[in-house]
Amino acid sequence: MGSLSIPTVILGVSALLVASRIIVKRTYQIPQVVRSSIVETLDACIFAAILSLVIITFIVQAFYIPSGSMEPTLMVNDRILVAKFLYRVEPVERGDVIVFRYPLNPQRDFVKRVIGRPGDRVQLKEGVVYINGQRLSETAYTIRPDFGNYGPVVVPEKQYLVLGDNRNNSEDSRFFGYVPRANIIGKALFIYWPPQRIGFVH
Repeated sequence: MGSLSIPTVILGVSALLVASRIIVKRTYQIPQVVRSSIVETLDACIFAAILSLVIITFIVQAFYIPSGSMEPTLMVNDRILVAKFLYRVEPVERGDVIVFRYPLNPQRDFVKRVIGRPGDRVQLKEGVVYINGQRLSETAYTIRPDFGNYGPVVVPEKQYLVLGDNRNNSEDSRFFGYVPRANIIGKALFIYWPPQRIGFVH
């Protein structure tokens, strides 16, 4: 993401619309009928901007996938919808695909799959993930082969261990450590673009 976030841009546009409304309403050289029409249009735009801000901040937000670290689940150039409200009412589960603020640079957003939850003992042996000593079945979403080793580690409280589905091409918890709960933005739910890729994220 750039230095300006979408909510910041929306707030800026809203402020500009409000200022324009004030100016138009006080410009008496403009005929009353025309002024009323312009003000009504600006009111509609202000309402739309505020509604967009509420939706993006609390409900759902769109994200773009720039890399292949989550292939085959998410492909380069996919655009996804992320539910920001879900984790207010339910816990983060193993297997969830999440968008989060990168722990080493919170200005960047990453997308990975949750593998380890708080208290889990996680180990990778020749590419196979073991959770608390039990092999984790990942044939539905990972790219093989992967012969990497990692751990064992115990995930701290309020932290999560995340991995990319494309294990050989993913910067994930093996490199930057755990993801704090506070960094999690939401759960990836739906691919809405390109058209041939439309569907739920699993």
